[in-house]
Amino acid sequence: MELEQRVADLERRLAALEDAQRAAPQLDASDFWALNGLKEQLAQLGAADGGVLFTGAVRLPTGERYDWQHGALTDELLDDDWTRVAEPLAALGHPVRLRLLREILGGRRTAAELAELDEVGTTGQIYHHLRQLSAAGWLHTTARGRYAVPAGRVVPLLVALSAARS
Repeated sequence: MELEQRVADLERRLAALEDAQRAAPQLDASDFWALNGLKEQLAQLGAADGGVLFTGAVRLPTGERYDWQHGALTDELLDDDWTRVAEPLAALGHPVRLRLLREILGGRRTAAELAELDEVGTTGQIYHHLRQLSAAGWLHTTARGRYAVPAGRVVPLLVALSAARS
């Protein structure tokens, strides 16, 4: 009897998932307003090879707000020296550095506050990671040894994280 009940429960759950999937909203042309706007801009520029755009309107847990956008033409990106971005990308390639950036965006701004966290290492290791992030442009120091993500890097950081998740 227990097996029959478990199978019945699984069948109910599967049916609920299938119903939810059928009810999911479908994308149409109006859902791509940013893409459509980019295409219009590219057409006006005569950019046959296209381009990319990333943008964001962000309010952090600290209450700070950032509105930012950046666009680039495809041919400029493909012709650029990609080695110039190796250091900023490499700096993001460490789990502790990503954690430190997240905590700094969340309001922990000093090395002492960051050292209170679990699994971020010793104070010396934290300073090493903070130096790496600063050298790559993801952090700068403000008054009294406080760290912050520069305003022009907040949205790009979140875009990079979003892109890595997709």
